[in-house]
Amino acid sequence: MRTGEIHRHTGETDVKVLLNLEGSGQCQVNTGVPFLDHMLHQISSHGLIDLVVNAVGDTHIDDHHTNEDVGIAVGQALGQALGDRKGIRRFGHFIAPLDEALVQVALDCSGRPHLSYGLVIPTQKIGSYDTELVKEFFVAMVNNSGLTLHIHQLDGVNSHHLVEACFKAFARALRMAIEIDPRRAGAVPSSKGILEQAGAH
Repeated sequence: MRTGEIHRHTGETDVKVLLNLEGSGQCQVNTGVPFLDHMLHQISSHGLIDLVVNAVGDTHIDDHHTNEDVGIAVGQALGQALGDRKGIRRFGHFIAPLDEALVQVALDCSGRPHLSYGLVIPTQKIGSYDTELVKEFFVAMVNNSGLTLHIHQLDGVNSHHLVEACFKAFARALRMAIEIDPRRAGAVPSSKGILEQAGAH
């Protein structure tokens, strides 16, 4: 089973993540940040990843530390579950519509962290959630999972629709990339014969 388990404890947050790439989209999340919970459900449901996230953080100050540390822990768990990345398809892409919003995501489980982020979210808040935290979540996740991730906004004016379409497109692109390719026969999907592993030195 390709699983990852992370416990990240700092002076600002205490985050536990359990992730299973061979899942069916079962999700139990409680971060104390309701909109982030909603987006994690999108990753789990549309990525067919079983995900358990429990986080306690200093949300009485704001959501920044919890949002970032959940991104870090989920990214670390994903990197752990992918391991040496043998046999995976490696690349994934998806274009997700949500009413007027249309967001394209392309990603590579390359082991080389990179984020190109192209969302232009018209409001500063979705409910109580600061929309600038969307980018911060993906920065944290990319840096700790070793993903190359490109997010492009093709259309849309509603903030909630844009962000949710982004997370759905990310989930489906990730699902494509992490699936086992039977023609790979367990080989590393690289002409070099090796992919960098997140956190490796």
